[in-house]
Amino acid sequence: MLRGSRAIWQRDMQVLRRSIFSELVAVVAYPLTIYLAFGIGMQSYIGLVDGAPYSLFIAPGLITMTAVNSAYNESVWSLWFHRRVQFTIESYRVTPISVSEIVIAKILTGFTHGIIKGCVVGLVIFAITPFRFPLEHLFQYLLFLLPGSALFSCAGVISGTIMDKPETIGKVEAVLVMPLIFMSGLFFPLSSYPPSVISWVRAMPTTALFEGARRALVAGDMLLLPVLQVALSALLAFVAAVLIFRYKMSE
Repeated sequence: MLRGSRAIWQRDMQVLRRSIFSELVAVVAYPLTIYLAFGIGMQSYIGLVDGAPYSLFIAPGLITMTAVNSAYNESVWSLWFHRRVQFTIESYRVTPISVSEIVIAKILTGFTHGIIKGCVVGLVIFAITPFRFPLEHLFQYLLFLLPGSALFSCAGVISGTIMDKPETIGKVEAVLVMPLIFMSGLFFPLSSYPPSVISWVRAMPTTALFEGARRALVAGDMLLLPVLQVALSALLAFVAAVLIFRYKMSE
């Protein structure tokens, strides 16, 4: 069943290989600038956050943010461009490739972009900064990063499917995606929220992703409930992405 998905995914990876250097330079610049400006520039003013230096506190979040942002952006813009500009999706549909295989391929493409770019940013931060973590914590961290990247890749497919105008995609990212990321404790501890708000913030899957990923990478804490929350959200987003794409293609 997934032979068609693999073929489309391989085609997208060939496109990535042709522009890998410029892609990585662009994706590394933003989180690295934030790290240098806040993690190093503001560290002496902020001090310790949850018992850790501020540069150590925000580093896992920046790596995670890079991965999920890349997964979302690749999925949403790739699907929109292939559907509305190049009409590649229509070309796929006259082949034996099914609609489900097309959407699965686009989800895999976004997921792969997210993991590759997140790992590259992590390596750069690890190489040029004092950020360190025990190697055994990496497995716990990946339990958050993998379903988190899949969740945002599925969200990107949904956005790229239902939105026909590029400006609408940009507005959704500005007013929904980025606020969900920044409100999830990327730059500050969740304890900063007032008690009346914190329960709502903790209910968001992005909070489970960023908070759980940071604690897993820095302290080695394996929080089962946040892992399940992120994984379940990714599964529901996958089902929604497939159903919405099928419906849109049947119109």
